[in-house]
Amino acid sequence: MNISIEYNIIIAYLVGLFLLYLLGWLLVVPRKILIRIILNGIIGGIILFFINIAGKSFGIFIAINPVTALIAGFLGIPGIILLIILQYIV
Repeated sequence: MNISIEYNIIIAYLVGLFLLYLLGWLLVVPRKILIRIILNGIIGGIILFFINIAGKSFGIFIAINPVTALIAGFLGIPGIILLIILQYIV
């Protein structure tokens, strides 16, 4: 009697549980906080866009994606400095 569970099935269950948790969290969290998170991400993306335009002459480019936009939106100027430092470290 050989009982084996493939790893991709386990990973699929874990991803499904995470998405279910995320959906529940979005339904419980007040909308004011959710709107603030979205606005901070949009503002961070706009700031990164202007940094990329101004940084062309210095060779500075930061990819604009949801993670970098939220980091720039939440942390502000220190977050942008962190992203620039991380770009040169990695």
